[in-house]
Amino acid sequence: MSDLFELSQKAVGELRGVGPTLGARLATLGIISMADLLLHLPRAYEDRRQLRRIVSLRVGEQAQIEGVVVSQRDLPGRRPGLEVLLRDDEGEILLRFFNMRAGRRHAPELGARLRVYGEVRAQGPRLSMLHPQIEHDNTLALIPTYPLVEGLRQGQLRALIAAALRQLDVDDGLRIDGWSLHRSLHYLHQPPHDADLALLTRARHPAQYRLIVEELAAQQLALLRHKQAAQQRPAWILRQDEALRQQLLAAMGFTLTPAQARVVDEILHDLGRGQALQRLVQGDVGSGKTAVAALVAAQALHAGWQVALMAPTDLLAEQLYSKMQLWLAAVGQSPAFLSGRITGKARRQLLLRLAQGEQGLVVGTHALFQAEVSFQRLGLVIIDEQHRFGVSQRLALRDKAAAGHEAHLLVMTATPIPRTLAMSCYGDLDCSVIDELPPGRLPITTVVLPQNRRAELMLRLRDTCRQGRQAYWVCTLIETSDSLQAQAAEDCHAELCEALPELRIGLVHGRLSGEHKAAVMQAFARAELDLLVATTVIEVGVDVPTASLMIIENPERLGLAQLHQLRGRVGRGQQDSYCVLLYGAELGAAGRQRLALMRQSQDGFFLAEQDLLLRGPGEFLGTRQAGVIGLRIADLQRDADLMSTANALARHWLELPEPELMRRHQLWQGERSRFARA
Repeated sequence: MSDLFELSQKAVGELRGVGPTLGARLATLGIISMADLLLHLPRAYEDRRQLRRIVSLRVGEQAQIEGVVVSQRDLPGRRPGLEVLLRDDEGEILLRFFNMRAGRRHAPELGARLRVYGEVRAQGPRLSMLHPQIEHDNTLALIPTYPLVEGLRQGQLRALIAAALRQLDVDDGLRIDGWSLHRSLHYLHQPPHDADLALLTRARHPAQYRLIVEELAAQQLALLRHKQAAQQRPAWILRQDEALRQQLLAAMGFTLTPAQARVVDEILHDLGRGQALQRLVQGDVGSGKTAVAALVAAQALHAGWQVALMAPTDLLAEQLYSKMQLWLAAVGQSPAFLSGRITGKARRQLLLRLAQGEQGLVVGTHALFQAEVSFQRLGLVIIDEQHRFGVSQRLALRDKAAAGHEAHLLVMTATPIPRTLAMSCYGDLDCSVIDELPPGRLPITTVVLPQNRRAELMLRLRDTCRQGRQAYWVCTLIETSDSLQAQAAEDCHAELCEALPELRIGLVHGRLSGEHKAAVMQAFARAELDLLVATTVIEVGVDVPTASLMIIENPERLGLAQLHQLRGRVGRGQQDSYCVLLYGAELGAAGRQRLALMRQSQDGFFLAEQDLLLRGPGEFLGTRQAGVIGLRIADLQRDADLMSTANALARHWLELPEPELMRRHQLWQGERSRFARA
């Protein structure tokens, strides 16, 4: 007598017929336990609930038919085969079987009654089926089909699942709309004759809802539990200094927008509670997240804390470092910079200052989370463009807090995250949104052009630069590739230098050294270059107010969120700005749709929602990393409407006794749950 949790403790190898070879194939599908086997749901169903008349068949459909074998003949050639003519009362069809090397001992006999299932094809004037499945069981039913790996057959998997189902004979007690786990799994693996195939195909059947909601709830539970755990550990209390805030604002030389001021107040309020800050700040391109980070970091440094500010690339980290240097000097703070290219004596001295608490703010890249980096009094961790980092990396940095204290965590993104993804991936974080741009920001005109207007575009580029403005030309590759028809940055740079010799043209891409990239970017920022040819390395963090033209080559290769980020590199000054999407010859329907949306909207949150619909959550966030999404039944895009129900269930579970709560949690999350702390 077992329920699903008990089956999660039983290895699938305990089932008869599962040896090392089959066990390895199942493990490739993530099937380790019997519960994993039962949670490996059908991807589709074959409708074998009725017998079709041969005369009613149409080419391309799947159908089950029954008739009498009236003739058969061998098929010669390299692949020996057999052709069978099957006839019912009103029609006939050819059945073709190839690679029958064992001879014809398994062939149906003349006059035998035969039932088969397969895809209807055309063979001259006749209908045919290629390798149809011969039905030995005369039961009419919906037959599940499952995701497979090489060497595993549908029949094998169905038999194993049926054996595991026979052991699932204890109801778990929890019902959602009347459905328990026990009932749902039996229904989905062995649907009754009257099951609604349309609902099952769309994953909208109540039995599927039952499993989807519980999996989403388990994910939410992991996030909520870690949020509770973090809040129970002591964190340093910040008493903000209003005079310091005004001093820094004066040095910045601009007034905060109401949205920026609101977000700063939300963060500082959290820092004064004695519980760890856990907040996500979302803001569209150019909304001023860096200024928010500087104001918060200044208050933490003034309180005697150490602050770590991490960015995903050298280029972005250097940009943040430069701004922090400029602004924080006014309040007596001097940040340090740490990346992989800081080596030797300079690195050793910086690590020593951090370990002894002598260095307050350090801005850096992945180098910050390395084991040799330690802090004496790390109180605040700020992570910019956080979705670019692996989960374990964020954990490693946050775990460098002083013993007995939880580090405050502030994560920021200029990629607006749709609500469904925010709840699922960052449900343990409070969320602040900078939902307005600084005054004076002009809209960017977006134009879509084909490659055959490239020469015309170069003339427009020359005119723009002659007027004292600057431009970007973004390519999606560094070197020419035969497999990807995209203009490489190096080739493009050479082409533009030859076509526009009067312009000062720079080149930046990810394979250049950090010093080289920084020098080129600084030259562009000082207006010593007219045009910057770059890869998507400039997607975030580059702020050049005199740049007014952005040209993106082969934009069809990028998602909406990334295109919006790139477009946001212009439009930061007082002149009219333009973004030109220069698409390739092969533009599919999805590419056309993305480019049309870019032309129609400059709302980053709207584009983020559309990007999720078009590409799915993994591609949207760049989070094909363990523990970020990690769902096996639910789909964040398809099941967005169930997220609120799942969240409410997870909060209800928090009141359950610990053993029962852990059963729910471990069944779905297992080892993945530890990553939720990030």
